[in-house]
Amino acid sequence: MNRQPSPVPRRRVLLAGAGAAAALAGPSLGASPARADGRHRPRAADSLQPYASYWFPDSLPSGTPGDGITWRSLAAWQPGTDRDLAFNRATVPLARRFTPVPANTTARAGQARISALAAFDHTAGNPSQGSATADTYAPTHWALLDELVFWGGSAGEGLILAPNAPLVDAAHRNGVPVLGTVFLPPVAYGGQLRWTRDLVRRDAAGRFPLAAKLVQVATVYGFDGWFINAETGGGDAALAAEMQAFLRALRAAGAGQGVRITWYDAMNRTGQVGWQGALDDLNRSFFQDASGPVADSLFVDFRWSARSLADSGRLAEQLGRSRYELWAGVDVESAGWDTGTDWDAILPEGRDQVVSFGLYRPEWTLQHLPAGRTPGQFHAADDRFWAGPGAGAAAARPGGAGGWRAPATAVADRSTLTALPFATGFNTGHGLRWYEAGKVTSEAPWSHLGLQDRLPPRRWVVHTEGQHPDISWDFDDAWRGGSSLLVRGAFDAPATVELFPARLPAGAATVLDLTHRLDPDSGPVTVEVAVATRPAPAPGRPAPYVHLPAGTLRPGDGWRTDTVRLGPLGSGTLHALGVRLTGRGGAAVAWRLGALAVHDGPASPAAPGGLRVTDTAAVDGAVSVRLAWRRADGPVRHYELHRRLPDGSRRFLGGTCGTALYVPGLRRAGTEPAAEIEVRAVHELFTTSEPARVQLHW
Repeated sequence: MNRQPSPVPRRRVLLAGAGAAAALAGPSLGASPARADGRHRPRAADSLQPYASYWFPDSLPSGTPGDGITWRSLAAWQPGTDRDLAFNRATVPLARRFTPVPANTTARAGQARISALAAFDHTAGNPSQGSATADTYAPTHWALLDELVFWGGSAGEGLILAPNAPLVDAAHRNGVPVLGTVFLPPVAYGGQLRWTRDLVRRDAAGRFPLAAKLVQVATVYGFDGWFINAETGGGDAALAAEMQAFLRALRAAGAGQGVRITWYDAMNRTGQVGWQGALDDLNRSFFQDASGPVADSLFVDFRWSARSLADSGRLAEQLGRSRYELWAGVDVESAGWDTGTDWDAILPEGRDQVVSFGLYRPEWTLQHLPAGRTPGQFHAADDRFWAGPGAGAAAARPGGAGGWRAPATAVADRSTLTALPFATGFNTGHGLRWYEAGKVTSEAPWSHLGLQDRLPPRRWVVHTEGQHPDISWDFDDAWRGGSSLLVRGAFDAPATVELFPARLPAGAATVLDLTHRLDPDSGPVTVEVAVATRPAPAPGRPAPYVHLPAGTLRPGDGWRTDTVRLGPLGSGTLHALGVRLTGRGGAAVAWRLGALAVHDGPASPAAPGGLRVTDTAAVDGAVSVRLAWRRADGPVRHYELHRRLPDGSRRFLGGTCGTALYVPGLRRAGTEPAAEIEVRAVHELFTTSEPARVQLHW
């Protein structure tokens, strides 16, 4: 693809050539996360910092790698010698999803789906476990996604990228598979045909060693497959035939592990790079051959037209495949929701959708914002991109010809809320500080997507006869994590805010816990839990809610948790969860929701064991440390680490879904002989275990 990931400022680059020749060649899907000025972000001096893994297929470039870059051969990779594996291994299984009744009357179930190709950092120097900043791309619209590609790769760094664990854990918690990237760059951007030949090389027995290696990486690291983008020109029909055989071998090797393949429309059966903008006779053998499927889906290059997509859909069906296994590329890197797209070619009104679509670089919602942007500004932009402006998912409608089609207006959302217990702290996976029970336990900004909670998928659906309140993620206060849900408005009439579509079993012992508070400038508000035991009767219609009292809040009350018994509703299934807010005395309300849980009784996890320091390094007068421990018995959501200070207080150091954590920048507190570090297991209800402890002696 003719697109080059780079840090801000981002720019369109035609990778098929230079100048007018490149313009005539049209777009491709090239990736190079090097800086636009040709330099690379230097790696921190700390040798313990783990990074997301990347490789060349086998042979390495000539010369010397740039600062912070390590050239590695995938052919030589072995799990037993991968010193960063414990920090890069995802552990959350891929959740099953269902499709509730859509909130939007124009959203379709069972038709077009969405893939997203997003770059989260450079190829080299992408931290394995988040970082000490809140200024990061933190996707939350998982309910609308069917696949996420961890995008990147460059000839100067590496061509094969394994997604980092926090991203995979967050996506899996929401039922979204994540693919790594295999990028064979255009010659104009350093691509060498030898790397393509390395990838598809056979051994003496006629097997494809790197097909088996790609399956091993995906299964050991815990992600779901590969996006394969072969854009190096100069090949021939024999090389194309080997590539097709390699894909079939990769599919066969990964079938038992659920490894999936998306093929990008670049190399065709002649071995040349053609960018068909369609599924056609030149590229169909990479999608389907006489023996059956070769790739699970095909990303159609951006030069598609209405006719080529219609023809592609028909050909897919003639091959016995779904037309919705084709992703029509939509490049939003430069203009986001101002991108001019012939949406009617993909999502015509009044008839079936034609194909699925793939969003290239939706992290525009972060990168287009100016310096000094806040997490709240990012989420406001991201919600507008995915759900539409104004009243949000239920009210948004498709734009006019070429106007933006917010995904929520076209694609039915999905949900993973099918089992108890369920809990959320409305934590978006990054924050300006870390909160526990409403108290700050770390003043440091942070990001770690693996700690993100399951969040309301519909931004925002409100039913009221009065003014619609403003609803936003807020980072100035939280109950747990880094954010809370802030609802502000006049509330001149009761307003029901839909939060979660669900299929949660409920019985006589089931309760709902609501942790909430008012801001100091708020008027009082009466809160009711809105629960539906039947689904919405039709798209765009509210579920048949029953409203159960949760009390009246007044300014100055602080955080409080109200427990509502759901037993009086009888046994059955909870199809929707929300809240109804009613103002008192005419004053504007600023109500903050910090946590919500549905369960049949309290539960606590078992404690982890064997906490130990595995390595240390002195950096700028501080100590960085690698820690590891044994997994706790029973269900665990994630682990949290704290430092116990001499005054008895605890400071949050970080968290992870795995059993190893890198912690930088520890400094001696006063004259303490050793720093005491604790790790606790965290349950789905966010209760914590007893700690395991270790001392780091100064």
